[in-house]
Amino acid sequence: MNQNRKKLAAVLAALALVLLSGCGSGKTDNVDQGMALVEQLEYEEALKSFDAAVINGEDMQLAYRGMGLAYMGLSRYEEAVSSLQRALSYSDEKPDQIDYDINYYLATAYYKQGNLDAAKSVYEAVVALRPKEKTAWYLKGVVGLAQGDAQAASADFDMAVSIDPQDYDLRIDIFCSCAENGQQELGQGYLQAVLDDEDSRLSDYNRGRMNYYLGNYDTARNALENAMDTDSSSEVVSLLGQTYEQLGDYNYAASVYNNYLSQTPDAQIYNQLGLCDLRIGEYEAALAAFQSAIAMEGNQMMQTLKFNEIVAYEYLGQFDQARLSMEKYLAAYPDDAKAQREYEFLQTR
Repeated sequence: MNQNRKKLAAVLAALALVLLSGCGSGKTDNVDQGMALVEQLEYEEALKSFDAAVINGEDMQLAYRGMGLAYMGLSRYEEAVSSLQRALSYSDEKPDQIDYDINYYLATAYYKQGNLDAAKSVYEAVVALRPKEKTAWYLKGVVGLAQGDAQAASADFDMAVSIDPQDYDLRIDIFCSCAENGQQELGQGYLQAVLDDEDSRLSDYNRGRMNYYLGNYDTARNALENAMDTDSSSEVVSLLGQTYEQLGDYNYAASVYNNYLSQTPDAQIYNQLGLCDLRIGEYEAALAAFQSAIAMEGNQMMQTLKFNEIVAYEYLGQFDQARLSMEKYLAAYPDDAKAQREYEFLQTR
């Protein structure tokens, strides 16, 4: 075993409980059912399925992994950590992809729990074995920001960017993380470097994105309008509309969203239209936009949409409906501190 593998093995040994070896029978009926329930945000029911999986001797690693995800959904992070540790105890000596997957969830659980040192240790173990794992370097940097160590965070972000300099989503993620932690200037550097490079291959969309997040809205609008000539995807439409909103032209922004939606229903665009309608006082229209998105099966932003629906109810003065919807929301997303504060307000209405 090489030194890097020894390092990861040592971390996993410290994290994992001592259990009987073996991964079970290989059957995953209850595990599959549990994961389906996790996707439906039915975390308590999911736990029952994962318990059944353990009792029936199904794949233990997947069963305890599923438990960890369900406990995370319930904001029960101590139990999530314990379950994910148990999942890792079924790992082979040589980690495979599922082990890295579980470690990412474990680090997230530690982070949510406030155990930043433990989260950092997991990411350190990952990059020790996979030095080109840019996501782990980025998340390790996020932990550094949370610990107030901007210098360490910057070094980790530099590593992540050096692995894939053209990953512009990563650069934007770094900027947003920095901005959320009072290090906006640090984050801006990762975006400005793209523009300073003056690469003629940089697409209009990416040039527009960099300028949007840097606050150069006129330049962003021009680049995104050019991008629309060849790329009318929802990503381009959403950002172009948001750029017009930042420039104060909400009516035109709404027309950008509506023109797209007339041809292609899209949850992201409905959500952005709803937010735009809220800003111009069109509360009924905003509620309709959010509910149109909620009705779309398989959309990946249900939490955001449900919260924005509640906000629309509040603007409409429908506080009883807002309160009822908030109770359901908090049952599904109990760790949303902003929603908890909003619920306290609704209880006074």
